[in-house]
Amino acid sequence: MNIAIFASSNGSNAQKIIEYFNNNSFIKIAIVLSNNKNSYVLERAKLLNIPSFSFAPEDFKNSQIILEKLKEFNIEFIVLAGFTLKLPKILINSFPDRIVNIHPALLPKFGGKGMYGKHVHKAVIEAKEKVSGITIHYVNEKYDEGKIIFQTSCKVEKTDTIVTLAEKIHELEYRYYPEVIENVISLLEPENINNI
Repeated sequence: MNIAIFASSNGSNAQKIIEYFNNNSFIKIAIVLSNNKNSYVLERAKLLNIPSFSFAPEDFKNSQIILEKLKEFNIEFIVLAGFTLKLPKILINSFPDRIVNIHPALLPKFGGKGMYGKHVHKAVIEAKEKVSGITIHYVNEKYDEGKIIFQTSCKVEKTDTIVTLAEKIHELEYRYYPEVIENVISLLEPENINNI
C-alpha cells in the first residue's frame, strides 16, 4: 500500500514514519507533500530517497493538482504529520477513512484552528493541566474533530516549559504514530484496499 505524507515544516515525525516503514514489504511511503517549499521536510525526504512535491495555497484549494499527484503515485492512504492546513472536502471524500492526523494534546481539549505545535503546549501549561499527550484521529472537514483512534498521555510538571513539554510530546509521537498507522492499515478490508 502506497502512503502519502503531508507535512508543513520540520518533518521530524515524517522522518520517523519513513524510517519505520523502510523495510516493510506491504506499506510504502511513496511521496511527501508540503504546502511550504522551504519546509525542511522536503530535505528530509530527499535524504531518505523519497519523492517530494510542494504546492501553492491556490493549488491546494482546488486540489485537482494534488489529486493528480496522488493518483500518479497510486496513493491509497494519507498521513498528516505536522500539516497545518485544513483539508478540502474533495480530498477527504476521495480518501474516506484513509486520512489520519496526529495532534499534540488530548482531544477534544486544545484542538481547533490555530492549535498546533507550541501554541498547544502554551495553552496546556497556561491552563495548569496535570496531563497532556497525543491524539491520533481520522480526518474530517473540521479541525481535530475526526473519530479518535488512539490517545496516550504524559505528566505535565509544574516546572515544564513549552520546550520541555514539546520534548515529551515528541517522544510519544515518535514512539506511537508509526505503529498506529500500521495497525489502522492492517485493519482495512483487503478487498477495499485497491478501490480508490
